[in-house]
Amino acid sequence: MRSSISLGRIGGVSVGLNISVLFIVVILVFGLAFGRFPAVYPGLSPVAYVLAGLASAVLFLASLLAHELAHALTARRHGIEVSQITLWLLGGVAELRGEPRSPGADLKIAVVGPLTSLAAGVVFGGLALLSAAVGPPLVAGMFGYLAGVNVLLAVFNLIPAAPLDGGRVLRAALWARWGDRARAAIASARAGRVFGYVLIALGFMQVVSGLGFEGLWLALIGLFLVNAASAEEQQSRIGTALYGVRVADAMTARPIVADPDETVEELIDRVVMRERLSTYPLVDAGGGFAGLVTLNRIREVAPARRASLRLRDIACPPDQVPRARPEEALTELLTRMSGSADGRAVVLDSDGRLVGLLTPTDISRMIQTAELHGGNPALRTRGADLAGPYHDDHGRAV
Repeated sequence: MRSSISLGRIGGVSVGLNISVLFIVVILVFGLAFGRFPAVYPGLSPVAYVLAGLASAVLFLASLLAHELAHALTARRHGIEVSQITLWLLGGVAELRGEPRSPGADLKIAVVGPLTSLAAGVVFGGLALLSAAVGPPLVAGMFGYLAGVNVLLAVFNLIPAAPLDGGRVLRAALWARWGDRARAAIASARAGRVFGYVLIALGFMQVVSGLGFEGLWLALIGLFLVNAASAEEQQSRIGTALYGVRVADAMTARPIVADPDETVEELIDRVVMRERLSTYPLVDAGGGFAGLVTLNRIREVAPARRASLRLRDIACPPDQVPRARPEEALTELLTRMSGSADGRAVVLDSDGRLVGLLTPTDISRMIQTAELHGGNPALRTRGADLAGPYHDDHGRAV
């Protein structure tokens, strides 16, 4: 999930808003200012209702942010990198680059979010009682609404179905019982998919029975859960297939490189028209990695500009390309590659010199190779070591 509006950093974690969050803000403000608040607290000015609706929407987003920050900060305490937090149409997402190393850590990271929402509900409930005693009824109603929403959010998130927090709790429990994280993750994802289908069915029934178009919202949430759970199950299966595989086992070794000052036309004449490649790392005169050029980036350059435009001008900047060491676990690198600009990673040695390149084709080939060996990581590694370097369809050593 990409952020459209940056809110800076909180606790060392980058925080942003996806543009879709504006949709939920409009729904909240309109529903509260022209529906709930006038019906429950009549006789006030439209401006008062709109201000109360805006304040409720902002505080609701703040409580969502607190929920995701709790996940992120707990994950960091367990050694997991957090790339960013994004608030969007259906809530918030804390993007973790790594996985918990134990069922206990998994449980703590999962359960802290709902506990934070429950705590927010208690705080807003206290403010509602205080406002009812000394302040305007509309303010008390606003805080009471936020208390109820946060408690509902905590309860909903504890449903044992991935990708909800309750699904993570279920995964941690099954992991502790079975001793197999992948199996637990797949079971949790399947539970999430079933729950998503249930929500879609309930939403559809609500619409066709004339109970209201709110069922469309329920069906939308169900569709999101089905898609997210399916993606999570696929990710777990890939992680199982690649367990024990190092980056060095999968990478394309000694890739063809280019000079950052070389023109686009020179690269096309020298390599692109001669080799069936799609990725060209840039290496400067000192041997340092200076960026990444892909075939798609080259194709975007107008023919009239190819003779004057240099590769450094169209390259993905080096700080936006995921980096890895040859001995690193491939599964750890994949989490950093997720969402990267060009979907590629470079492999550097201890001196920072480029020794390999990892592309989606390399990953796909490694998964297929693992399937040939029945998913046995020992056989995969031994096979690669004994056979020497693999060669792709074009005769390149990899």
